[in-house]
Amino acid sequence: MLAVFSGAVVEVPAELVAAGSRTPSPKTKASELVNRFLASAEPAVSMHLGDLGSLAYSHTNQALLRPRSFAAKDDIFCLFEGVLDNLGRLSQHYGLSKGANEVLLVIEAYKTLRDRAPYPASFMLAQLTGSYAFVLFDKSTSSLLVASDPEGKVPLFWGITADACVAFSDDIDMLKGSCGKSLAPFPQGCFYSNALGGLKCYENPKNKVTAVPANEDEICGATFKVKIWLLIIS
Repeated sequence: MLAVFSGAVVEVPAELVAAGSRTPSPKTKASELVNRFLASAEPAVSMHLGDLGSLAYSHTNQALLRPRSFAAKDDIFCLFEGVLDNLGRLSQHYGLSKGANEVLLVIEAYKTLRDRAPYPASFMLAQLTGSYAFVLFDKSTSSLLVASDPEGKVPLFWGITADACVAFSDDIDMLKGSCGKSLAPFPQGCFYSNALGGLKCYENPKNKVTAVPANEDEICGATFKVKIWLLIIS
């Protein structure tokens, strides 16, 4: 799966800019990245969001236990990869039919979070049990929500293209060709929201997420990690 957003939606992570500047490597524009994805993953489906970005996915070469899905509802677009172990219970909680799949569940959970919920995004995401990564875009508010499961069972990467767009994908090689060293694994157990303060850990909301520069011989230019605070009692 692939999602690309312009600077009008996503603030370019300074850590990825620094990683790319430290060890420059060839990059391509976002439009070339999308075209390359569509050509390499036929048959593929894409959704263009004007100047805001693009979403694309394909079932080609998907893992048996990590199916990919896409849905659009009420101007909310979502790419989902993986499975939720508690899909049935959550579907009942959110008033969905028994036939609802993971991507529809995430859209409904997001709508509840946006419109009615008195709890933070970390609470909504902590409800999801399973192996997953998703990218959700609410066109009505230009809000983006990206998340990965606590154990990182579904790979997800993000990087910066030559024209300063931020791209998310489960295919590191696809991003490497367009983002160079401005590339990093998306941290497990974390979410990115342009409406809720950027990159945060939903498992430990009070812990800061920081970037660690990678060695020059590594594919990615940085790795994001959750800073663990230790309380020492003497």
